[in-house]
Amino acid sequence: MGSKTEIKWLEIPEEHNYPAAEVYLSLIYDLQTAASLTQQLKQVPVSRFKAKDIFRASSLSLLGVSNSHVEKDRKKILAGHALSPILLVGGKANGKVVIADGYHRMCSVYGFDEDAVVPCKIC
Repeated sequence: MGSKTEIKWLEIPEEHNYPAAEVYLSLIYDLQTAASLTQQLKQVPVSRFKAKDIFRASSLSLLGVSNSHVEKDRKKILAGHALSPILLVGGKANGKVVIADGYHRMCSVYGFDEDAVVPCKIC
């Protein structure tokens, strides 16, 4: 049996992840709600969930390595670079978790190990 590739993570999300999350959230929520959720994400501590559970809760499809962003993150993992934690919004409104930032990172990680523990912030 081969050894698993180690997936490294930063301790906290990179600062540019928050504006990206807000832009995505503004497609789902009104601008004020998107801004409020983004501020909440900045304040909450980092949690950890398995990649497979985040995908199940989000009901999103898994993107493959044919996606350029997934491939870029896959190469980062193989090179030993740390990834930024994922930003999530709980599914109170529609029963599904929203991946506000980090969808491509999630797909890359899942490709290596669906049981990988993924650091994330969730509000």
